[in-house]
Amino acid sequence: MDKNQIGQLKQTFDQIVHYTDSNIEYWLARELMTCLGYAQWRNFENAITNAMTACEKCGVSCADHFVEVSKMIEIGKGGQRTVTDYMLTRYACYLIAQNGDPRKEEIAFAQSYFAVQTRKQELIEERIAFIERSNARERLKESEKRLSQNIYERGVDDAGFGRIRSKGDEALFGGNSTGAMKQRLGVRENRPLADFLPSLTIAAKNLATEMTNYNVEQKDLYGESPITDEHVQNNTTIRQMLGERGIKPEELPPAEDIKKVERRVKVQEKKLAESSGCLKGEDNDG
Repeated sequence: MDKNQIGQLKQTFDQIVHYTDSNIEYWLARELMTCLGYAQWRNFENAITNAMTACEKCGVSCADHFVEVSKMIEIGKGGQRTVTDYMLTRYACYLIAQNGDPRKEEIAFAQSYFAVQTRKQELIEERIAFIERSNARERLKESEKRLSQNIYERGVDDAGFGRIRSKGDEALFGGNSTGAMKQRLGVRENRPLADFLPSLTIAAKNLATEMTNYNVEQKDLYGESPITDEHVQNNTTIRQMLGERGIKPEELPPAEDIKKVERRVKVQEKKLAESSGCLKGEDNDG
């Protein structure tokens, strides 16, 4: 997601914020629904219900953050009818976004927008960058898990998997093994290299691993040697593609330890419910 997209989404979400007489921020569910890309109220109401469940599991009172209200809407021929709506604190909106589909740009943006206490765009951008890196890291974990299962079924043990992965890293990082890259980036031996790689490199490793998974299955490769050759070739191909754009993976600076960032984010999330205020007893002032 680029800065222009983030700026446009920020403007859209800023336009629907409301304030109570006590100056507590809140959003109306039916307005938020559109911004999050939902077309039908019943689907969005399910997301609200899931968010309320998550709220209770965190030991937080739903009544403080989700307030059911009624509103009148226009229907055909000048008529009106009453529908259910909700006043939602920042924390409630965050929980709704957390229960949404992160592949949707609106949801990915909202997860950051509502988590950040100030609506400064640079802080939202920073949070989105973490989410994208975290998602890329999870995809790499899944593809490597699948590769491990694939090669185990084809006569390769855990030690062989480690050798295959390291040979792939050598091909991707211009002759630098996994251990060499850890030394280069200052990563402790007992930590995964990928936890310190930038999003681009994580995505590159994931693509090469997915290619290896595909060809191991399609070609029915068996044994460490042919699977190693396949993985090396795929990582070499990815390196060449990056090189055509002037990118050398081994020269990219390390990213902050993803585990450290995750811990910091969890601390921020714990503070979010308290800092969002309480809507219980507040009137909807529009």
